Amino acid sequence: MSEPLDISIVISTYNRCDMLPGAMKSVLAQEANDIRYELIIVDNNSTDKTREVVESFIAEGEERVRYIFEGKQGLSHARNAGIAAARAPLIVFTDDDVRAASDWVALIKRAFDEHPEVDFVGGKVLPQWEQEPPAWLTSKHWSPLAIVDHGEEEFYVDTENPVCLVGANLAFRREVFDEVGLFKPDLQRVKDGVGSMEDHEFLIRAWKTGRRGLYVPEIVMLAEVQKERLTKDYHRRWHTGHGHFYALMREEEMETGNARLFDVPAPLYNHALKHSFGWLKQRLRSNEALAFHHETELRFFRGFFRQRRKEFKAARPRSTAREVVSFFQTLLSSKLHRRAGRES
Repeated sequence: MSEPLDISIVISTYNRCDMLPGAMKSVLAQEANDIRYELIIVDNNSTDKTREVVESFIAEGEERVRYIFEGKQGLSHARNAGIAAARAPLIVFTDDDVRAASDWVALIKRAFDEHPEVDFVGGKVLPQWEQEPPAWLTSKHWSPLAIVDHGEEEFYVDTENPVCLVGANLAFRREVFDEVGLFKPDLQRVKDGVGSMEDHEFLIRAWKTGRRGLYVPEIVMLAEVQKERLTKDYHRRWHTGHGHFYALMREEEMETGNARLFDVPAPLYNHALKHSFGWLKQRLRSNEALAFHHETELRFFRGFFRQRRKEFKAARPRSTAREVVSFFQTLLSSKLHRRAGRES
């Protein structure tokens, strides 16, 4: 392509050669008018026929398609390779298991043109069920499926409204990466891992630099929800992994208070206790959906606790009894300090 490009679309993929053609066809079939765009497929060390699939599109004369191989395993490595290869001022991310609405590219371009004040744009990711979802899989359980629907009104996302958009439908101005940096490998999804935080962590960094995004409900991706993601075991694994990555990320909102047990902030123990009682209550009421919601919160705590305790033991190898005593001493001291403040 000799003319300047408007948009670079990046799909990172790993061993999904059967799904990939559908995603590629939906991107290449856009009603994009005169918008010039490229589709970069980043093969993240696949061992299947991913390369052959991509090269078959190129062999058929599809000049917009480019193949990039990234041998360092992990979604952040793959996305960062896509950013480095992209030739357009707008870089759009999507996944290998979603399908773009026919006006997807046009609406992304229009959003940036009409809102020069925003640095990134995201929209809906709506489910296409491979089979009827179970009764417990309500919208409370959509996060592990990367499904996003924040309603029908546009709104800004920033430090005042930190709503997390997802990488299956997320576009940035190139200069964001020049100033904020790239996706962090230590929080990335690797191979078939779940619960990772690379999207969320990057948006937090962008917000902290004053960057602002826009949710546009008309920008739609359709996600094929495979049957294995409709199981409770998958959701348990996702929430445990999510807790693990949250522990690694050390988000400010989670790190409140001085009282810690194995470097886990005291409010998280209160959170786990509340959901333990909630799980029991809903089980007794036979409310499967709400009971499982409480269970997933406990799975999150489990993942968080295990990671923090592992780090704590490696850095400060002292006895469990001594750590528990120190924790309750700090709790008591904090309580007495608050009481003294109220009485003064």
